[in-house]
Amino acid sequence: MTMVAVIDCGISNVGSVRNAFEFLDIGSRLAQAPDDLKGCSHVVLPGDGSFPVGMRMLRERGLDHAITEAVHRGTPLLGICLGMQLMAEEGEEFELTRGLELTCGRVVRMAPSDPKLPMPQVGWNDVKFYRESHLSRGLGERASFYFMQSYAFADPSASAVAGVCDYGGPVVAVIEQGNLFGVQFHPEKSQQAGLALLKNFAAVE
Repeated sequence: MTMVAVIDCGISNVGSVRNAFEFLDIGSRLAQAPDDLKGCSHVVLPGDGSFPVGMRMLRERGLDHAITEAVHRGTPLLGICLGMQLMAEEGEEFELTRGLELTCGRVVRMAPSDPKLPMPQVGWNDVKFYRESHLSRGLGERASFYFMQSYAFADPSASAVAGVCDYGGPVVAVIEQGNLFGVQFHPEKSQQAGLALLKNFAAVE
């Protein structure tokens, strides 16, 4: 039976994520402490705000180790927005901060080639999928999703990258590596494409 643990440590509005799973008739529960992950088949790490604050909140609750242990057991993990960034080795926002180190890479401030592009990037953008993946199943070669971001993974050509968007140059939008999944956009705010992606994630075994 699918039961998704939605990490709640005060760095995002988890209500909209749980509402999306409820709409899809997929069971979910809030995880505010390590024991809350027990018995869950999938884990979602949503997040808004800064990299250092996100990591501090996870560590204060012991959720950093709980997430890492779940991943090492083979539990599928989906990071959303800041949650995806926290899966990296480190982030440069405000100060160099060690991440969960679940996948290689550094999170850096976006530097669009067009100075007229506003920062942060807020709004809809097309994602081009590099390869067939669990998350993109049924979505074709590209789909539109809702973004809010100023930082992103530094290397859009890394082996874990499964999709990119264009914002004054290629920006990492999707990563997929074994049982690790990450999206820089907000699927819970991305209408039908976002719901399809969440349903695909919940179907990962």
